[in-house]
Amino acid sequence: MAIIVTLSPELEARLRDKAVRQGQDVNLLASELLANVLEWEAQDSEAAIKGIQQGLEDFETGRFRSFDELC
Repeated sequence: MAIIVTLSPELEARLRDKAVRQGQDVNLLASELLANVLEWEAQDSEAAIKGIQQGLEDFETGRFRSFDELC
């Protein structure tokens, strides 16, 4: 599937420079970078949701301290 993405001249130059340094095709590199960011974002969101769920469970079971106890 082809998607056209408009990059700023600075970002395009950085991408092309990185592709040259790594000896990669610029399109393949862009695809890999995008895939990595999307995977990181999914994992980050999952971790945040798990943390919130754990916090709610801790609160519901009384595993928490008041702010005054922490100070």
